[in-house]
Amino acid sequence: MKFIIIVSFLSLLLPLSVDTVSFISANPFSFRDIITNLDNQEEQNVFGYLTLPEKIDENKKLPLIIGVAGSKDWSSHHIEYMKMYQDMGIATFELQSFASREIKSTVGTQVEVTTAMMILDSYKAFEALSKHPYIDKDKVAITGWSLGGGVTLFSAWLPLKNAINIDLEFAAHLAYYPPCIVQPSILEFSNAPIHLLVGELDDWVPADACVDLASEMKYKGVDINVTVYPNSHHSFDREHPPEISENGYKLKDCRLKMRDDGAVLMNFFNIPMTSPIRQKIGLALCTGGIFAERGPMFGGNPEARKKSFEFSRTFMKTHLLSN
Repeated sequence: MKFIIIVSFLSLLLPLSVDTVSFISANPFSFRDIITNLDNQEEQNVFGYLTLPEKIDENKKLPLIIGVAGSKDWSSHHIEYMKMYQDMGIATFELQSFASREIKSTVGTQVEVTTAMMILDSYKAFEALSKHPYIDKDKVAITGWSLGGGVTLFSAWLPLKNAINIDLEFAAHLAYYPPCIVQPSILEFSNAPIHLLVGELDDWVPADACVDLASEMKYKGVDINVTVYPNSHHSFDREHPPEISENGYKLKDCRLKMRDDGAVLMNFFNIPMTSPIRQKIGLALCTGGIFAERGPMFGGNPEARKKSFEFSRTFMKTHLLSN
């Protein structure tokens, strides 16, 4: 597969410059498509927005945070985090996996833009930005929310990472309420620190699944930790109060296994969920019905929101700004 990079640097000298960075990615439906058949995937033009801090020392390269949105695409609270990082002197990149594919939301479907596509997009963005004259490729972190949290977590899974790029490695992974319902048979992750921020009451993607998966990963030597915010639902860092997402999957009791080749298996008959229809069937069976259970809660908890921003600032300062 050929990878073409188009980067606009015209406004590098302007205060808080924002540039559109475009690159070639692809459309793998599943992790298995990446691990076993990446070169034959349909190519996809993808873009994102690179923002540099106001003050740039031309003799010193900048750390970078690649942000990955959730199933509803970019929201205002995501941008708040990115602005906070910019104010800390860190460059940010808002990955536009949805807009690049002309998709507004995958809530209730999760097939138009998948975790596999977004992980590939993230690494292709990393490859493009590693060539930027102001970016320190050794200090690039990834962060994401919900679906993007899953991207953030599994971008550290070595069978997947090494199939895409064996040389580049994220310096840190900070995931907000990621789906942790898939357990890899190979618990091999990069050496970079991983931290998961989850809500105790999350019934969209359950906190218990993240705690359990992180415990097993930590036992295998992975540098991972979890913070569980009490009395908090999915998207606890939003400003608006909790409400029901009518179309969202309610995955509180769902757990799935993943083979070495990246194929996620249904709980019945171990059928690989490697196509849209198989994934829909697998999620329905996982939640115990003909159709997947819907109607999870999502929305803010003021105390959890405050602590989440405080933790994120400290985490990124520790791993990107400390010598």
